[in-house]
Amino acid sequence: MIAGHSRQNHSEPCPAPLLSVIVPTFNERDNVPILFDRLAVVLRDILWEMIVVDDDSTDGTWDWARRKGATDARLRCLRRVGRRGLAGACLEGALCSSAPVIAVIDGDLQHDETILAAMWRLVADREADLVIGTRRDPGGVDGAMSALRRRLSGVGATLSRIVLKRAVADPMSGFFMVRRDLIETIAPSLVSDGFKILLDVLLHIPCDVRVAEVVYDFRERGEGDSKLDARVLVDYVGLIVHRLSGDLVPIRMTAYVLVGLAGLLAHILLLRAMIHVTPKLGFHAMETLASFGAMPVNFLLNNALTFRERRVRGWSMVPALVLFGAVCSVGVLANLSVATWIFADAPRWWLAGFLGALVSAFWNYAVSAVVVWPLKRARVMPYAVATEAWEDDAPGPAAVRHSP
Repeated sequence: MIAGHSRQNHSEPCPAPLLSVIVPTFNERDNVPILFDRLAVVLRDILWEMIVVDDDSTDGTWDWARRKGATDARLRCLRRVGRRGLAGACLEGALCSSAPVIAVIDGDLQHDETILAAMWRLVADREADLVIGTRRDPGGVDGAMSALRRRLSGVGATLSRIVLKRAVADPMSGFFMVRRDLIETIAPSLVSDGFKILLDVLLHIPCDVRVAEVVYDFRERGEGDSKLDARVLVDYVGLIVHRLSGDLVPIRMTAYVLVGLAGLLAHILLLRAMIHVTPKLGFHAMETLASFGAMPVNFLLNNALTFRERRVRGWSMVPALVLFGAVCSVGVLANLSVATWIFADAPRWWLAGFLGALVSAFWNYAVSAVVVWPLKRARVMPYAVATEAWEDDAPGPAAVRHSP
């Protein structure tokens, strides 16, 4: 007999939740308990559950959620080991829910959970199939939003208009409610990489899906550090490029190309400096030195941005940098070979140069992803761990805006 377990005759099934609130987390131990208590107040009139999808936090977030779930069936925890990404966390949390409606909300307390009741009414009354929590004036001046966040939100909203066929004020929102069957239908087409899943959802839902927005005031962050930085915008651009290319260009490839442009700038600056400082060295020697001098810049930026969740640290960066240099050297040879072959057949220097650089870029990206920044070979758990209590411890497709 397991300690604390008492035999009960469960002749009738427990009522299932009508709403699953998905909370993707990474090191939010101080904030998630507060959010849970707030949800208990806001959602007291409906059957609900909170599913914490934690990316193996180091501060005990998943451990708190597991222990809390042992005494309160309204909380479940999915601990993801060996994989990261907010979009993937939201998707996995949604797919492990049995509730007819799901909501996604950040665990940092910046989203106003009090509007969940208004969002729920819109879905429950069949006025909307997808309801977005829209930050009041997300691209403008908001005291709770940093200057960086305002700029990223404004740029993201502008870029989304390139691919979206419907008007949405805040497509970079991480706060929304949607019918689960919609997510189930489009799940195979969604991308799990990156930080923003709402744009991808909007791209894949049918045109007749009714979308509404509930406006709220963005809050100051609770405890912990913000995870929003330039990588979010890079991933967002990557998702747009990925979809515009017919899913041909990987999301990370966009970040890799942007980093490559920064490396190209470093290359030019180094070459210019050597031409002025050591003009007798010879152009070929200076070009070679500039190429190898730019490689560390490319490596460091890719380590920080493109492959951030797989980044290497400390002394392990030395062999990784050597591997990166070897990969890029082969890429240079591929560039020259392809460019020379094309130029011999069709003497257009710009076409030969472009295609050669394109082959080199794809080679460098593909091999670097496998050799320099490989996926961690970690044991992963593909389903939610439902902690047991017996453990020891009608508008059309255009968006309709509402105020709570």
